[in-house]
Amino acid sequence: MQMEEYLRELSHVKLLEPEEEQGLWLRYRQQKDEEARRLIIESYQPLVFRTALPYRTMENIMDVIQEGTVGLIEAVEGFDPSRGVAFSLYAVHRIRGRMLDFLGKEHAADTPCMDAQYGEMGLTWKECLVDEGPSVQEQAEMDELAGRLRQAMERLPGKERAVLEDIYLKSGKVTDAADRLQVSAAHVYRLQKTGIRRIRGMLSKFIRYW
Repeated sequence: MQMEEYLRELSHVKLLEPEEEQGLWLRYRQQKDEEARRLIIESYQPLVFRTALPYRTMENIMDVIQEGTVGLIEAVEGFDPSRGVAFSLYAVHRIRGRMLDFLGKEHAADTPCMDAQYGEMGLTWKECLVDEGPSVQEQAEMDELAGRLRQAMERLPGKERAVLEDIYLKSGKVTDAADRLQVSAAHVYRLQKTGIRRIRGMLSKFIRYW
């Protein structure tokens, strides 16, 4: 399959609603439903593509994507939905690991190719594989945690949420928060402490398996 054909197929992938995905996991895990398995793999193919983006200019990019798909299949077969971890966080380990294993073997088999320069910057393929920024896995984990934190903040009582937003999101002072809420600084500290305790409780299950 060529990249153009792959992208056409990717554009038709239907992303699953949370309830729909949960139902597919139940069908696959409890009934060994192969159609449910296929739909899950298909719906997460965009995750494979995003993980492969750092290598998109390589000639063997479709081989990289194919290896990532094998990692996705392995992740589907090994995933336990009851643990409460988002599948994307679990799967990206396998997907990226498969890709890096493949590229490592390619490097071992074809060192001159990996040491060859490309592009206007004069970088080698080997240098381009070194990513000093967050990995796809790390970025996915940070995005997931940020999303869950936002949801937890929205569930807080109004004053607790306002205090945490002022102090942590806006880097405000306790005294300023006290003035806005027309309460004492001591009361702001109590609201801050209670709000943090509530958020920890709401995120405890997620953080346990993160």
